[in-house]
Amino acid sequence: MQVQLSAVIITFNEEKNIERCVLSAQKVADEVLVVDSFSTDDTKTICEKLGVRFIEHAFEGHIQQKNWAKSQAEFDYVLSLDADEALDEKLTQSILSVKNNWIANAHKVNRLTNYCGHWVRHTSWYPDTKIRLFDRRIGKWAGLNPHDEYKVPITETVPHLEGDILHYSFYTKAEHLLQIEKFSTIGAQALLEKGSRSNLLKIIIKPLARFVKNYIVRLGILDGKAGWDISTLSAYANYLKYKKLSQLQKQDG
Repeated sequence: MQVQLSAVIITFNEEKNIERCVLSAQKVADEVLVVDSFSTDDTKTICEKLGVRFIEHAFEGHIQQKNWAKSQAEFDYVLSLDADEALDEKLTQSILSVKNNWIANAHKVNRLTNYCGHWVRHTSWYPDTKIRLFDRRIGKWAGLNPHDEYKVPITETVPHLEGDILHYSFYTKAEHLLQIEKFSTIGAQALLEKGSRSNLLKIIIKPLARFVKNYIVRLGILDGKAGWDISTLSAYANYLKYKKLSQLQKQDG
């Protein structure tokens, strides 16, 4: 079955990345929809110049925003991209092939991340497999904010497409640290609402386990300085999240 495809992108202050993302999506999509949470930079101007459908919607969380955004797509068949992502040529061809012969309700892809100019091929950052091409009537965005994931019934067969989503994550280490500060706050609040608890053991053990997993088990050592930075900062992010959760518990009584 041949289908028409909506590429759906959520944004906030993405003037640095959005043009690359949209131009990539336009190679495969019949519609590009950008749902923006009231950017204060030139994101809207760039999108309008590129001819996308642009909607502004208040941000209530990554999961909530993505579920709302997919409901606004013109077509039921959706490619979900983040603003700092683009398709490599092999994945572009894979998606075009799927459009011409759609037989599964969801498809998973690998995501290859560029960190401060280095393509990261180890740690938990690769292959970082995700469902990003799907029939929106089957499944929904779930997970724990700010880390969303698309969930379909376990009975679904989910083919793995060839090629990579290219993820241009951080241009500097300072940008990574700023995101860690922001995301650890969101993550701690989400854990509290879920009923999770923190304690001294978790604050110590979870960061250590995260470092060992990324740097040793997942061979981050082979990515040189980038692998070291990712492994240490991922551990720090875990530490900060559980420390903030502990503080929220005290405030909660």
